[in-house]
Amino acid sequence: MSGSHLTRRSLLGTAGLALGGVLAPNVIRPALSAGFPPVKEEETVIAFGHVGPISDEAWTYAHHQGLLAVKQKFPKAKYIEVESIPYSADATRSFRQFVAQRANLVFVTSEYGDLLHSVSDKAQDIAWMECSGHSVADNRGWYYVKHWFPTYLVGMAAGLMSKSGKLGYVGSFPAPPVFCSVNAFLMGARAVNPNATLQVISINSWFDPQGAAQAATALIDNGCDLLFGVEDEASYLQVAEKRGIKAIMWHTDMRRYGPKAYISSVVVDWRQMYIDQVGARLNGTWKPEQILLDLGKGIDRDAWGDTVPQDVRAQVDDVRDKMLKGWSPFEGEINDTSGKVRFAKGQKLDDATLYNWDWAIEGVSGLKAS
Repeated sequence: MSGSHLTRRSLLGTAGLALGGVLAPNVIRPALSAGFPPVKEEETVIAFGHVGPISDEAWTYAHHQGLLAVKQKFPKAKYIEVESIPYSADATRSFRQFVAQRANLVFVTSEYGDLLHSVSDKAQDIAWMECSGHSVADNRGWYYVKHWFPTYLVGMAAGLMSKSGKLGYVGSFPAPPVFCSVNAFLMGARAVNPNATLQVISINSWFDPQGAAQAATALIDNGCDLLFGVEDEASYLQVAEKRGIKAIMWHTDMRRYGPKAYISSVVVDWRQMYIDQVGARLNGTWKPEQILLDLGKGIDRDAWGDTVPQDVRAQVDDVRDKMLKGWSPFEGEINDTSGKVRFAKGQKLDDATLYNWDWAIEGVSGLKAS
């Protein structure tokens, strides 16, 4: 997630949003046409650049599964994969290496902002796709998921299963995807328990098992009896299992780390999107567009944990069915933590607003914009 405030993966910010960037609220630029010619599969080079290790069983692991699906679909192409690209000058060196290796299509699975754009803008013969990006160029698009929908659903499950109504959240940075995740989760919980609250502890990292475990312990000690978060590993689920409370995860099915605690997870599946993008690049129809994968089409909730009651499953799944038919719970009145009305009663939140949400709603504590 790029520019002057934090995003899903980057510490670079999103100054571009205020300067004509894509998906500023209610302003969405149309896709541009780069006109890339077809390329033979056996002559194609596909590159993946990751923010973390593919062994994390979470964010990067899910993108790696997408690469494996592409390899199976297009086995004659050549593939390059680089893990744990830092947010530093070393990132630009990795991206330049993709250029030197004559890549035809590059997927960067986190937002690197200018660290990427300074290279991609000079490599116009290469197609680039940046995950959780904010700008479209003649040769660069971006992609992400509408995670707010399954997050609302698991928030409902949390509201139904929490005995105290005090929920805890292990956060990373005060980034828009985190604000949206926190808000959607509490909105779902309050749909079934209007008195539910959500305490957030941010650990300033996407992958810090020790920090996540310490945050989970502090939240439980403060009375939270159900945890959620965005970390790229399962530490807080393990703490929940040991302390006898429930937890909801992100990225993948992590129940083996806490089978009694596990309720569900917000799960991502990039495979079909990657296959479609590579296919388009091969046949000459690739365009630099912005892609938000919808509920049931790349983002969803995981199968319910064994200890989730049947009545909870049924109530939440009824709402999921409504969402699949086009219903959205995201409309006003919505207030911020000071009680100020930010979205008026009846005001519907579009994808752009949800994607760029950068403040916490009433009932959230511990999360403020940087």
